[in-house]
Amino acid sequence: MKTTQEILETNKKQAEFYNHFKQNYFTKLWAKFRNGILNKTRKNIGVIDQTYDLHKVWFGDLSQKKVLDLGCFSGNTLSLYLAQNAKEYVGIDLSDIAIAKLNERLKDLPTAKALAVDFLSNDFAERNFDLIYAYGVLHHFPNMEILLKRLDEIMAPNATLISYDPLQTSFPVKIVRALYRPFQSDADWEWPFTKNTVRQIRNSFNVSETRGILGKSKWVFLVNFLPISEDKKIKIGQKWHNSDWEKSAISDKVLFSCMHLTMFMKKK
Repeated sequence: MKTTQEILETNKKQAEFYNHFKQNYFTKLWAKFRNGILNKTRKNIGVIDQTYDLHKVWFGDLSQKKVLDLGCFSGNTLSLYLAQNAKEYVGIDLSDIAIAKLNERLKDLPTAKALAVDFLSNDFAERNFDLIYAYGVLHHFPNMEILLKRLDEIMAPNATLISYDPLQTSFPVKIVRALYRPFQSDADWEWPFTKNTVRQIRNSFNVSETRGILGKSKWVFLVNFLPISEDKKIKIGQKWHNSDWEKSAISDKVLFSCMHLTMFMKKK
């Protein structure tokens, strides 16, 4: 298990990677699949909008909250929403190039700022966050014990944490990722959640709500080969997604069949 110092050293390489995106062929191919077919599927069946709408509900009233947008790069989909509505907004990322772009977007918001800093380092001194938003971030840490302890340290009493990360718990996803990993440019900081990861999180935080994404609905791309209308294909995908969405909130069996999960947590 990696130590904090080892993770800090890895994160320096991660910052360089995201500053220049030096990806090999296989990583580019995976990114094309993830940002192409997978995202198109998620968009067509309503996953993307539904997830962001749920996150806004989970945010609650931001007017009295100090918010940390963790690993936000140059701004995720909800970064400006958070910055415009929070009492205080702090966005952080390892990439100084991305943070410079985000600060340009935040220049007219006096209560918002963005920092290029590793939140595990002593350089990050901010504390007492009422809300931490970690979209596609927590799975970048190989040592969950260190990550969860740090999150707890910087959260105010009764604070909330919202995450969105990939899962590696269904058999077909395990196989694909195992085949891909030896060729992966960013393997050192890509650790999709396992069942044990979820267990560690549940032991550290009070998990109020969990939703799984792309369980049965991950197979909707196969429906595209059927000789039926586009509208019919979308309706099938939406039906499968709604089943994933509702059942994953109450069933770990369904949750762990999914490719992604989002969690709403409260500090113990």
